[in-house]
Amino acid sequence: MKTTAIALTLVTLLGLSGSAQTVFYPGNGVTLPTVVKEVHLIGTTAAVIGIDCVVTEDGRIGTATVASSHDDRFNDVALRALRQWQFKPGTKDGKPVAVRIFVQIAIDKM
Repeated sequence: MKTTAIALTLVTLLGLSGSAQTVFYPGNGVTLPTVVKEVHLIGTTAAVIGIDCVVTEDGRIGTATVASSHDDRFNDVALRALRQWQFKPGTKDGKPVAVRIFVQIAIDKM
């Protein structure tokens, strides 16, 4: 599974609690979150699902949407698996911050 980041800008999103949360893109002093726990998927058909998501200050997945998919049948499975991942959160000025990243989840052939 590959984890890659996108662009450099500051975005404000509504967090899960309904209050405004500042979300950063990696760069300009903002570090990438680091995967602590991954959930690997095995399926009968090869598929790659690209997910745009926010890793929150506590290292969990906040908002997550499918950005690209080779097989829509696996989208929900990929989102559920990603929500089980754990991250060491990204930081800005040494403090944990929410960071937007792009994750590709590959479902391999058996």
